[in-house]
Amino acid sequence: MQDAHEFLRTLTIVLGTAAITTVVFQRLRQPVILGYLVAGMIVGPHVPFPLHADEATTHTLSELGVILLMFSLGLEFSLGKLFRVGPRAAFIGVVQCSLMIWLGYTAGQLFGWTPLESFYTGAILAISSTTIIVKAFQELEIKARFKETVFGILIVEDLLAVLLITVLTTLSSGSSVSARELGITAGRLAAFLTALIVVGMLVVPRLIRFILRLNRPETTLVAAVGICFGSALLASRFGYSVALGAFVAGSLIAESREEQKIEHLIQPVRDMFGAIFFVSVGMLIDPRLIAQHWVAVVVLTALVVTGKIVFVAVSSFLTGAGIRPSVQSGMSLSQIGEFSFIIAGLGLSMKATRDFVYPVAVAVSAATTLLTPWLIRASDPVAAWVDRKLPRPLQTFAALYGSWIESIGSKERAPTTGTRIRGLLRTLLVDAAVVGGIVIGAASSVDRLTLELTIRVGLSPVPAMVAIIAASALLVLPFALTAVRAARRLGYLLATEALPRADPAKLDLAEAPRRALIVTLQLAILIVMGAPLLAATQPFIPPFYGALVLVGVIVLLGVRFWRTATDLQGHVRAATQIIAEALSHQARSGGTGADESARTLDAIRTHLPGLGAPVAIRLAPRSHAVGKSLAELNLRGLTGASVLALTRQGGEVLVPSAMDCLAAEDLLAMAGSEEAIAAAIVLLERGPGLFQEGGPPPSTARPA
Repeated sequence: MQDAHEFLRTLTIVLGTAAITTVVFQRLRQPVILGYLVAGMIVGPHVPFPLHADEATTHTLSELGVILLMFSLGLEFSLGKLFRVGPRAAFIGVVQCSLMIWLGYTAGQLFGWTPLESFYTGAILAISSTTIIVKAFQELEIKARFKETVFGILIVEDLLAVLLITVLTTLSSGSSVSARELGITAGRLAAFLTALIVVGMLVVPRLIRFILRLNRPETTLVAAVGICFGSALLASRFGYSVALGAFVAGSLIAESREEQKIEHLIQPVRDMFGAIFFVSVGMLIDPRLIAQHWVAVVVLTALVVTGKIVFVAVSSFLTGAGIRPSVQSGMSLSQIGEFSFIIAGLGLSMKATRDFVYPVAVAVSAATTLLTPWLIRASDPVAAWVDRKLPRPLQTFAALYGSWIESIGSKERAPTTGTRIRGLLRTLLVDAAVVGGIVIGAASSVDRLTLELTIRVGLSPVPAMVAIIAASALLVLPFALTAVRAARRLGYLLATEALPRADPAKLDLAEAPRRALIVTLQLAILIVMGAPLLAATQPFIPPFYGALVLVGVIVLLGVRFWRTATDLQGHVRAATQIIAEALSHQARSGGTGADESARTLDAIRTHLPGLGAPVAIRLAPRSHAVGKSLAELNLRGLTGASVLALTRQGGEVLVPSAMDCLAAEDLLAMAGSEEAIAAAIVLLERGPGLFQEGGPPPSTARPA
């Protein structure tokens, strides 16, 4: 009976305090998440306030909050969406996590922490908080399309967190981590997810549709929550996160196409337990320990925010997303949360880290949680500012790059091409693994080998160590060169898929855009292969050595990229003039309709490849864009599409500047990816309000 009274007392204190603080924060027009964190500090053990909630009970209830929040996320994110953003999310997640591990490790070394503490720090900074992002998106009513990419990245990060925990557990116990052990762990995880999804797809959607036909809301709610907790328990029994199991359960229910009814029923329960989760986070904040290590908290908070924004935005752009969704994704993921607590708690329980690491992690999580809603709100103006400040060649490249990546993914490849691509990928993976193995093996054995050379050959320690390093470098060199050549061939092969070479007897008009695409793809391949290698080898080599090598190669490719982007700018400028002249000739000939303009643009696209999918769009008299300049519309910044030329009644043809105002019946020649063009049509016709929601009604603009 006493336990029941303690449970009731804790629940009353937590929910009552949270209710008061959230009302205050809502009146102050601040995110309610901040109110929950303040409530946690008030009822927690670290602030002298005459209200104290039982930590164990609150933590147990908060686990239910995590499960229900992840289940709700799964309802919005069906398996079809997950598979659609899978490759892009995997690229971004791997690059971002690897570079954040390296950044956190370097920061720990600069603070004078042990190598193992530094590695834990990197792992803590690497994983963003799914729970916090889901709550922030719900509060801010974010419906834009970049949500799918963000949630895909979060799932990839959660999977990587499972591997990180395995590695850290092994290192903390004093054992060495082998490639075989990591492979087995990854294989088990893949097998578990495959089995859960296959069995779930056969059972769960049919079961939910059957229960819904009973038309009993309480039965539907109980069944949905039962499936959620059952999947979470199954994941826990196999040693994985309950959040992962809950997410899969939500995705399986979403396959029934009845997810909106389930979400409506579960929302009150989810919100209540979600509030308890954030209160439990606030209870972990200890102001005294934070004051003692405030420098580390400030530095690590700055690294999380700036590092994740930059790494996610750049890697997202390299996958073909535009500037705006890339910046939005980066600014949404710039925090740490529940997995960081798990990793920090693991280090504390295994005595791999000192006592201060856990509260520092909680403080950084709290600080980044406070910043998350403001960063998400600021992502639109920041993306517009970035787009305005980019040099003109980069603006042109950004407008066309997405269409090239889209073309690579949409084309059917010949079997021989697919075989060559898979072979090059295998070569890259094997060479990267061999390079990492040699570096780690040499670094781990350098002291023993130095002693052996000193005894057997008679060398002094310094020359012996130099000889070992030189021999290791010679062993690494052929594999590194092979990887570079494979990356170059793979970039060329993919680029020629998007922009095929012309007949040798003809002028190759796609040469400029193809060169820009080749260099960019080589840069992307180098980053996705080099970043994990850097994170894995950093604890075994002197600080900054690996980073200097990677940065040096990236700078060399960056110089080449700038040259190709400048050439591309000239190519597009010439193409724009040709389009304007062709439309002008058409106008003088009496053909001013959208159909005639579409045929003209198709002919130009055939002779001038690399312009994406140029289309002709006629502005209706009541279009949102009428009377506004391109600068006011921020068309390229919001959609990624560019206006190459426009034709007006009377036959006037313009190559528009940012200050030119659009008029009714203007015929715009636009270029960009299909997604960018579709978004531009909505923005021109209906305005940014509907465009930003990601699911507007069909536009009445008139594309050819």
